[in-house]
Amino acid sequence: MLSARLQDFICKCRISWMLPPALLMLAMLTRRPIPKGRFTIAAKHHMTIAEVYESELVDIEKAIAHYEQAADYYKGEESNSSANKCLLKVGFYCAQLEQYPKAIEIFEQVATSTMDNPLLKYNAKEYFWKASLCHFIVDELNAKLAIEKYESMFPAFSDSRECKLLKKLLEAHEEQNSEAFTEAVKEFDSISRLDQWQTTMLLRIKKTIQGDGGDLK
Repeated sequence: MLSARLQDFICKCRISWMLPPALLMLAMLTRRPIPKGRFTIAAKHHMTIAEVYESELVDIEKAIAHYEQAADYYKGEESNSSANKCLLKVGFYCAQLEQYPKAIEIFEQVATSTMDNPLLKYNAKEYFWKASLCHFIVDELNAKLAIEKYESMFPAFSDSRECKLLKKLLEAHEEQNSEAFTEAVKEFDSISRLDQWQTTMLLRIKKTIQGDGGDLK
């Protein structure tokens, strides 16, 4: 009979043999204590691991965990721009996995940290827009209140095409008018192309309109 400790060791070895070489090497590196002042190196290791889980192993939950760890290490070195880049990945995937409260929290956090930065404040409207979409999927009233809050926090958001679209969508949703909803999206998309993530979120919102077929055509 093998001892429990030996069985556990063999199991871990088998799991290790199944990992891609780059991931195995980086996993070993990140198990070591991280000396103070070397958090950036650790953050880069976790980003690389996250990217492997994201693209090669397609394990989004683990990718999220490593992007979060990378963000924490970057914050430890006050590399806020790099931390936000990792957090946006987390928000992106959390929304895809329907973890909307967490996605909203992240998008709001990044928007707030960038809106007072002269070089980055233009991006804040994008993050408030994404947070609004997540709110909208959860509840129409949530979205309405959130948009009002974002306009108050960041007045430039009020003049953005994204905010104007949201208000049209709220009106269409309140009236349960799927055609008006689709037309508003098409008009926006003809000028500012929507990416796959945004289209997915908009489809999820549209499906909450009674009798809707679930497309944006």
